Amino acid sequence: MRVTQSMLSNNMLRNLTSSYEQLGKYQEQLTTGKKINKPSDNPVIAMKGITYRTNLDQVTQYQRNIGEVYSWLDSSDDALDKVGSTIQRIQELMVQASSDSLTPDDREKLKSEIEQLQEHIQSLGNTKVGDKYIFSGTKTNTPLFDSDGTPNPDTNETGIKIEVYNGVELQVNTKGKALFENMNQILSDISSDLSDNTLSGADFNKYLTQLDGQMNQILTARADIGARQNRAEMMENRLDTQEVIVTKQLSENEDIDYEKTITDLITQESIHRAALSVGSRIIQPTLMDFLR
Repeated sequence: MRVTQSMLSNNMLRNLTSSYEQLGKYQEQLTTGKKINKPSDNPVIAMKGITYRTNLDQVTQYQRNIGEVYSWLDSSDDALDKVGSTIQRIQELMVQASSDSLTPDDREKLKSEIEQLQEHIQSLGNTKVGDKYIFSGTKTNTPLFDSDGTPNPDTNETGIKIEVYNGVELQVNTKGKALFENMNQILSDISSDLSDNTLSGADFNKYLTQLDGQMNQILTARADIGARQNRAEMMENRLDTQEVIVTKQLSENEDIDYEKTITDLITQESIHRAALSVGSRIIQPTLMDFLR
C-alpha cells in the first residue's frame, strides 16, 4: 500500500489529539482528585461509586436513628431516676405518718406535700422527647395524664422500635403506663387517708410495702433501659466501624493516587513532546524550503 504524505499528516494529527486528551485527563484528575468526572469515563467505577454512596447514606441514617434511641432511653432513665427519688421522699413521709403523735394539722401538712409530689410524678409521666410523650406507648401525641391529673385512657403500653441497622430494631420507649398510674393511685389513697382522722398511724404502714413494690418496679425498668443503652452503644460502635470501611472503599474506588497520577502526567508530557518532535520531521518540506 502506498503511504502518502496526507496519510502521515492525518495519523500524526490523530495521535497528537489522543495525546492532548490524555494530558487533559490527567490534569482534570489532579484538579478534582477523582479518577472519573462523568460516568462515561469508567462505567464500572461509576456503578461501584453509586453502591458505596448508598451504603454510606444508610449508615448515616442509622447513626441518626441511634441518636434518637439515645434521646428516648436517656430521657426515660432520667425520668425514672427522679421518680425513684420522689418515692424515697414519700417513704420518709409515710414513716412520719405512721406515728400516732401527729396532730391533724401535722397530717394536713403531710397531705399538702404528698399532693405536690403527686403532681411532680404526673409531670414526669408526661415527659417528652421533642414533641413526643415517651411513656404513652404508641400514642406519642397524647400525655399520660390530663391537665387535671386524670390518667388518660387513650395511652397504651405498646413498644416503639427504631431500626438501627439492616434488619435490627431497638425498642426505645419504656412501658410506664401501669407504673405511673399505680403510683398515682397510691398517692391519691394516701392523701385521702391523711384526711381521715379516725385512722391510726399503723394504718399507713401498708403504704410502705406498696412503695417498696413501686421502687422495685422502677429499678427493674431502669435495668432494662440500661441493657438497651448498652445494646445501642454496641450498635453505634458497629456503625462507626462500618462508616470507616465504606468510606475507605469509596475512596479507593474513586480517589486518585496523587503520586502515581503526577508521574503519569510527567510521562505523558514527555511522550507528547516526542510526538511533536517526530511530527515536525514527518511533515514534508514545502517547495520554498527546497528553493532556499
